[in-house]
Amino acid sequence: SIWKPMWLIVIGSRRDELSLVDCYQCYRQRYDMEHLFRFGKQRLLMTSYLTPDVHHEENWFKLTLLSYVNLWAARKLAVVLPRDWEQYLKTNKSIKITPSLVQRDFSRIITTLGTFAKFPKRRGFSSGRIKGYKKAPRTRHDVIKKGSKKSTENLKAP
Repeated sequence: SIWKPMWLIVIGSRRDELSLVDCYQCYRQRYDMEHLFRFGKQRLLMTSYLTPDVHHEENWFKLTLLSYVNLWAARKLAVVLPRDWEQYLKTNKSIKITPSLVQRDFSRIITTLGTFAKFPKRRGFSSGRIKGYKKAPRTRHDVIKKGSKKSTENLKAP
């Protein structure tokens, strides 16, 4: 036969509260999550912001997730804009609009919808840091080096 049985295991103290359908649907969402992270890393620069501050990194991650949600929300407004080598997209009218295709058409969508944001106003030049201000240096951590392996002869009992 074509179909093979699928075995899933649910672990936890409250596993009896879940039905088999719930377990299966959660398992199927795994593919959506994998697509989100792959697309986020490749196209939305999810892992490209490097900072020592965890709070800033979490904010960046949230911002990339919001941009993915924007692409999802604009999927019905997007038009397929095939590149020269994508001839198959020109002839196929029933093409599924992917996040990449929405991202490609997003500038047209924004100009069509407009924005409520006002243009920034110039407020002059900032004074900068106060003279004599010293920023605290980052804490330095010791480099941990891998030690040499102990021979098995030294570990045996006499």
